[in-house]
Amino acid sequence: MTRPIIYIDGKEGTTGLQIYERLGERDDIELILIDEDKRKDVEERRKLLNAADLVFLCLPDAAAREAVSLIANERTRIIDCSTAHRTAEGWTYGFPELFGQREKIAGAKRVANPGCHATGFISIVQPLVAAGTIARDAALTCFSLTGYSGGGKKMIAWYESADRPPALSSPALYGLLQDHKHLPEMQRVCGLDQPPVFVPIVDDYYKGMAVTVPLHRKGLSGVSTLHDVWQRLADSYADSRETGAVRVEWDPSDPESGVDTGFKIYAGQWQGKDTLSLIVAGNDERLSVTALFDNLGKGASGAAVQNMNLMLGFEETKGLDMR
Repeated sequence: MTRPIIYIDGKEGTTGLQIYERLGERDDIELILIDEDKRKDVEERRKLLNAADLVFLCLPDAAAREAVSLIANERTRIIDCSTAHRTAEGWTYGFPELFGQREKIAGAKRVANPGCHATGFISIVQPLVAAGTIARDAALTCFSLTGYSGGGKKMIAWYESADRPPALSSPALYGLLQDHKHLPEMQRVCGLDQPPVFVPIVDDYYKGMAVTVPLHRKGLSGVSTLHDVWQRLADSYADSRETGAVRVEWDPSDPESGVDTGFKIYAGQWQGKDTLSLIVAGNDERLSVTALFDNLGKGASGAAVQNMNLMLGFEETKGLDMR
């Protein structure tokens, strides 16, 4: 059987390198690489883009759009890891655990890989909107804590510099004008009338994310207790139990769950994993739902490889760390 040919355009970036790590040892695909001195050569990139059965675009938005324009055949399938096509017509959103999305991804030619912050927000809100628990016109808020690797090579170098400013040793709130690039996909994929008030925070650790949506139970429909919210999420992700890619953890009605007064959520807990955990905490009146995952795993490269597996007919979690 002929192995599918894979090309990573932008392999030298953080996301590209992580995809390469997950694919480098596999013998069921053929990875083609560009010569180092031709990375910026448009014609060489055009040749490789059109030679591949599937390409990953790990590029800035403008370069990703250019790469798509260089593909001149109907065979090459695309997974774009940039922001460029996440709300574009004709592109399938690459979040398999959303209802019906797995099948759409499997048959898609063009898949837009989700943003890291968006992955956390959507994993919480979209199922609750679809179930009618959260109204489409709800005024939501979200805060999202991430490691500095999410900012790419420039930010990594900044944080790891020997002479970095002391301010980098403490958390930094950003996106303060409510114009973060993930907001359009957060609103559209969840089916909301308006985007959330979103507060992203970068801190002095390499990778890992904790994306939290606080909720008042009286603003929700059809639920009376904290457990009811947990149950609606658990039901929404029942089909994901087999893969383990999204897990709804620790039933808050279970005294053995561990969610008690001493419980803490550590944003870096799933470093190196390709899974996402949802944690429901609080009480029957005021609660929070937190998505806990690796921003370079389920938040970027792990999700991209999961989408590739679906598109090429491989086992969905092959090459991923689901422990």
